[in-house]
Amino acid sequence: MPETIFSKIIRGEIPCHKVYEDERVLAFLDINPLSTGHTLVVPKEPAATLDALSEESAAALGRVLPRICRAVISVTGSKEYNVLQNNGAGAHQAIDHVHFHIIPKPNGAGGLGIGWPTNLIDHTAAAVLAAKLRDSVD
Repeated sequence: MPETIFSKIIRGEIPCHKVYEDERVLAFLDINPLSTGHTLVVPKEPAATLDALSEESAAALGRVLPRICRAVISVTGSKEYNVLQNNGAGAHQAIDHVHFHIIPKPNGAGGLGIGWPTNLIDHTAAAVLAAKLRDSVD
């Protein structure tokens, strides 16, 4: 896996404003925040995308994310927030290391803006797709 800025932050070569750390996870403030309290949560395991991450690191992230969200809510006073995680350049991932953004929405304004272009589902095709996906879950 290529060296990333997150690898350097995890090793302590680049300073960060640390929010949380354990043996598998590091959380720190984003240096280009969309709102006050914008926090990044990264596994220490080097994996470019979520599907490449070990179950142990994924479980550690799952344990830590709610705790960091509660801290962000408590400190910022923002009850609304986004948790964002992108995989691959085409999905707007800028750094090839798994990371989650916790982005407060102060007073429902600022923070992350999202467009959500929906489509109608084709129930026949969806039934086939769901069966294929079920068969592919390991």
